[in-house]
Amino acid sequence: QVQLAESGGGLVQAGGSLRLSCAASGRTFGTNPMGWFRQTPGKEREFVAAISWGGGTTYYADSVKGRFTISRGKGENTANLQMNSLKPEDTAVYYCAARLAYAAPSTGVDDYRYWGQGTQVTVSS
Repeated sequence: QVQLAESGGGLVQAGGSLRLSCAASGRTFGTNPMGWFRQTPGKEREFVAAISWGGGTTYYADSVKGRFTISRGKGENTANLQMNSLKPEDTAVYYCAARLAYAAPSTGVDDYRYWGQGTQVTVSS
């Protein structure tokens, strides 16, 4: 069974930081582009960040650029998302996702095949 699982979410005050991790089971995703997305109730899932399978290319949503950093993990720790200078508007359920191996990184939700269950991030003012 292939599974992704996010961890690291929680409650923080505005201006604080969190580090999200995405762990894989059943297989590794060392050659899969990885992405982070987030979703709030009543809204569609939106792109946050993506990274190429080699780690040399990254994409960020304008809303998080300069504050969030995506990176490749090692082994079962497939991808990380360092979130700094958090704002209340960052409150959402955060999901990690993987494309097929060797594909280009993408900002599109529909381009990702494997998904985690999500982890809640709440930023208070």
